[in-house]
Amino acid sequence: MSKKEVVKRYLIFLVGLFINSFGVSFITKASLGTSPISSIPYTLSLGFKPTLGMFTLYMSIILIVIQIILLRKKFPKEYLLQIPVSIVFSWFIDLTMELLSFMKPDTYLLQMASLLVGCAILGVGVYMEMAADVVMLPGESFVKAVCVTFDTDFGKTKVVFDSSMTIIAAVIGFIMFHELKGVREGTVIAALLVGMVARFLSRKLAFLEAYIKEESEVLEEEETLDTNRMVITVSREFGSNGRKIAQKLAEELGFTYYDRSIISNTAKEGNMTEEFVEAKEQTMTNSLLYDLFSQYQAIKEEETKLDKLYEIETKIIKEAAAKGNSVIVGRCADYILKDMKNCYNIFLFASEDYKVKEVMERDHLDQESALKKVREFNKKRFTHYKYYTGRVWGLSKNYNLCLDVSTLGVDQTVALIKHYINEVKSQEKVIEKVS
Repeated sequence: MSKKEVVKRYLIFLVGLFINSFGVSFITKASLGTSPISSIPYTLSLGFKPTLGMFTLYMSIILIVIQIILLRKKFPKEYLLQIPVSIVFSWFIDLTMELLSFMKPDTYLLQMASLLVGCAILGVGVYMEMAADVVMLPGESFVKAVCVTFDTDFGKTKVVFDSSMTIIAAVIGFIMFHELKGVREGTVIAALLVGMVARFLSRKLAFLEAYIKEESEVLEEEETLDTNRMVITVSREFGSNGRKIAQKLAEELGFTYYDRSIISNTAKEGNMTEEFVEAKEQTMTNSLLYDLFSQYQAIKEEETKLDKLYEIETKIIKEAAAKGNSVIVGRCADYILKDMKNCYNIFLFASEDYKVKEVMERDHLDQESALKKVREFNKKRFTHYKYYTGRVWGLSKNYNLCLDVSTLGVDQTVALIKHYINEVKSQEKVIEKVS
């Protein structure tokens, strides 16, 4: 990483830190509670003289000390950067609280509007910190230390940590004021919305991360995608015979077929079992929990297993596309390769009766069990695709060709795709001659 990139990353991080503090202050001024991580400092600031910023600093120092106790010799020296970051963040909070001193929403409607605006601001700050990827805030670093020490999942531990902060703040409020103060519905709303905003921005503002990266890195990625080779991605409803069609298509075109090989390569690179990859690669059991996991700074090396799995598969799919003409099945490949010039995206669907009959014969299930399996798998694929791409799975505008397998059958579907590809090739040759 060059000095120029380091400077860019830290500048974006500092701007994100300020926006983060502005969001916290904006939420706090709504008087409906504050974000979970700030709930204890905020509750204490209501009853004692030190400011919200100062109590935030005290809490950060406590979390850093606990990290040192937990990790001991394993405590990385770079983690000490949390100290100056905490000082700056605390100062930013007091500064923004002062800047917003005029803000006193006097109706519940104005309070709720202020809360929602604050969540949006905080989400922007969180995203910028994520994009910069340089320093962890004490809350995330503390969670990571717990995960390393007790071998727990980062996402679940983060949710427990935030929940604990909220509960402790509520208890402190009852002890000090004999009523619930500092923790209200705004705390819960902030916990739900901020992660959603940050994750939405991470999908929509990819240009910021491209700006941060070295030009050589960006060019390398573009060279991987801008190739003369042809790639066909096949997205399919469960039970539509999509895999069989994709495999036959690859054979008849002489293209390399990628499906199970992606699973084995992902398992190898991610140090996972193939069984785990196959079971989890298109599973999204609760996207709301995943938005909760992405609160504040989403640490790349401690992402959830499903996020890590998706990242590895993305890398493998791009590498496969760069090797030669290929047919790639599922796994959001149409979105992953959206910037590739010669990539054609096919979506295969079928009637429910067709899919149920196919699953009954293939998996030796009765009609009721097959119907349940078809609906569950397609719902998971829809949610998984929506979560990682922000698009609607199966929506025609996202694909070059959508075909009803139940009407056409396997052979005719393959023939139509081949005809489409041949027409594309013919048009390209005409364009080349003209130019």
